[in-house]
Amino acid sequence: MKLASLKKGRDGQLVVVSKDLSRYADASAIAPTLQAALDDWSAISPRLEELSRKLESGDVGSSPFKQEECASPLPRAYQWADGSAYVNHVELVRKARNAEMPESFWEDPLMYQGGSDSFLGPREPIRMPTDQGWGIDMEGEIAIVLDDTPMGISAEDALSKVRLIMLVNDVSLRGLIPGELAKGFGFFQSKPSSAFTPCAVTPDELGDAWKDGKLNLPLHVDYNGEAFGRAHAGTDMTFHFGQLIAHAAKSRPLSAGTIIGSGTVSNKLDGGPGKHVSNGGVGYSCIAEVRMIETIENGKPSTPFMSFGDRVAIEMQNEDGQSIFGRIDQVVEKA
Repeated sequence: MKLASLKKGRDGQLVVVSKDLSRYADASAIAPTLQAALDDWSAISPRLEELSRKLESGDVGSSPFKQEECASPLPRAYQWADGSAYVNHVELVRKARNAEMPESFWEDPLMYQGGSDSFLGPREPIRMPTDQGWGIDMEGEIAIVLDDTPMGISAEDALSKVRLIMLVNDVSLRGLIPGELAKGFGFFQSKPSSAFTPCAVTPDELGDAWKDGKLNLPLHVDYNGEAFGRAHAGTDMTFHFGQLIAHAAKSRPLSAGTIIGSGTVSNKLDGGPGKHVSNGGVGYSCIAEVRMIETIENGKPSTPFMSFGDRVAIEMQNEDGQSIFGRIDQVVEKA
């Protein structure tokens, strides 16, 4: 089934959305918010699934589904932890600055804890006080939402805790990252509010595309109306979501509603850096990766980061070309 949160109050109004994203049925009588549903998932989810079946069969009242009326599925969450499962991306970052990548990066995932109190809606602008020097960048990623997860869970058992899957634009301010990391205390100012797709879907909704903790479909990233990235989310993913969950839960339990991101989806090409879509490659899911490749090949980057008026769209389609999660579509604006 597909779930969304219409903009209402701090935490949205829970609705069930049709498979073709054309209609929705109000689910607030079952659970007022998505977080409320996750808090008692075993009891609530069967009722939501029944509502979903009635919506598909036309046996319940419905309304047109308008993606611009949606907040992120969880407008705020108890926790947002973003990994870096595509080590190719990390390797390129380090190679661009002539730094060796520790071998441990292939065995132990990177992860940071991001702000989760003010996610953007999928059609809300990215508002910044300046577009100079901060290095505004998009990052197209996959994200999962968990049920209550115990401390010390194994990577194999962790996948049973995945309740929902969605896409995310993990906005990054590349110009602020070096100064923050130099302090040795992690990201904060350089990671503003992220935005998620209108819909979060249950794993069964994805069929064979969800397998072994990976989402095996291309991630569509468009930049200013042109194809920018078509990287395959199931390819070159060094750590599957079970491993990311186990990493996050190593020393503490994770509460229902915890969101874990995959990190920037990134593919290699013939063992080396990828190519732009226009040159026959699968492109990129962030601008930083283009700049890394330009630095490696030419000694310096030539592609600028985002400026006011630039637009990014992130989406994923099934084998029939239908949008699965809806579309993130954001413009950079001056705050």
